Amino acid sequence: MSLHWNLTSYRMMRVEVWVTEGKTSKLRRVFGNCLPPFPPKYYLAMTTSMADKRRDQLEQYLQDVTADPNVLRSDVFVEFVKLAQLNTFNITADKAFLDVFLPDGRSINVEILTSATAERVLEVVSYKLRLSRELLGYFGLFLIRFHEGILSVVKKLAEFELPYVSLQSSEVENCKIGLRKWYMDPALDSVLMDCGAAVELLYMQAVQDIEKEWIKPTQAQRQELEALQKENNRTKFLRLCQEVQHYGSVRLDPCRCDYPEPGCGAVLSVGNDEINCCITLPDHQTQDVTFQMSRVKCWQVTFLGTLLDTDGPQRTLNQNLELRFQYSKDSCWQWFVIYTKQAFLLSSCLKKMISEKTAKLAAESPEMQIEVPERSKSKKDHVRQSKQKEYSSFLSRKSKINRAEGDCVFGTIKEEDL
Repeated sequence: MSLHWNLTSYRMMRVEVWVTEGKTSKLRRVFGNCLPPFPPKYYLAMTTSMADKRRDQLEQYLQDVTADPNVLRSDVFVEFVKLAQLNTFNITADKAFLDVFLPDGRSINVEILTSATAERVLEVVSYKLRLSRELLGYFGLFLIRFHEGILSVVKKLAEFELPYVSLQSSEVENCKIGLRKWYMDPALDSVLMDCGAAVELLYMQAVQDIEKEWIKPTQAQRQELEALQKENNRTKFLRLCQEVQHYGSVRLDPCRCDYPEPGCGAVLSVGNDEINCCITLPDHQTQDVTFQMSRVKCWQVTFLGTLLDTDGPQRTLNQNLELRFQYSKDSCWQWFVIYTKQAFLLSSCLKKMISEKTAKLAAESPEMQIEVPERSKSKKDHVRQSKQKEYSSFLSRKSKINRAEGDCVFGTIKEEDL
């Protein structure tokens, strides 16, 4: 997990205030020379361009620091980021109530601290739902939005994010905190079948995804699924769902891409080791294109600037993002670009698919061990990850992109890693 958890916070946070050598001294005492050097200070008044450069350096510093999973999961770092979130939005640590919505529209009201992390809130919600603690890693908290009957998953909350703060500070209207499964391989359903609470959550989400047309059963499958619903046979219902197109995938909002030509519209379903794109061409014809994760070499998220959105009833400022990935097509590497506000969610999905694939291979190869599912450092029964490669990156708004293989990314995925 890299620190691309909230780009809006990057631009809104008073980075100069909370990312200081004094604030990072505890990290350095714990991790020593493992940390990258802190960006140099300006001791005289800064111009606007100097301030922008300083901010970019500090953001890159955060990226580099969190490239180390040991730093990311340390208590020192979590406390560091918790304070940053509270201080940025002037929220005091206090008791509060938070509604966490389930896929069927019901909500679980929990009493928490405003400083409670997503990991902690998930534990409280799972206790109320009687969800086995061993299965917590298969679920996550998301910032979701319902608008005119349309469901949108805005982002996946990182374990160290504060749901209360994320909800209060979100610039997206009608947002809620939602509980959804967090794995991309439908075959992992089988791990959860012995837990009634887990089966109920999977069932609710599958029904919701069918209603929202995120997954697309054939007419015959739809009739059989409706019959199983009437029989209240959730297990068979979920097993049949695994045969349905796009089951287990995360559906993104309509966006744009540069394939097969610039300016094409696209709707993405990401999961089951692939990126499926329903592309609308300039002549309004549609084309389905599938990118296999085994042929994705690397990807990166770039912040392009802030745009004024006038599509809705209100004029709002929106972050303009792109995710580009390098893909093996016709025996050569090509870059494909997707312009979407959900670039960080898409990046999280890609990383999740890679981690699940690697874990699956690790299970088949005794000499290769990896931690799965992604859980906190407190779980002693997880095996330690012995091989990790960074394969995604974040570029700030003024970064120029060179398409050469060695540029723009912290690392690459090699075929033998997949």
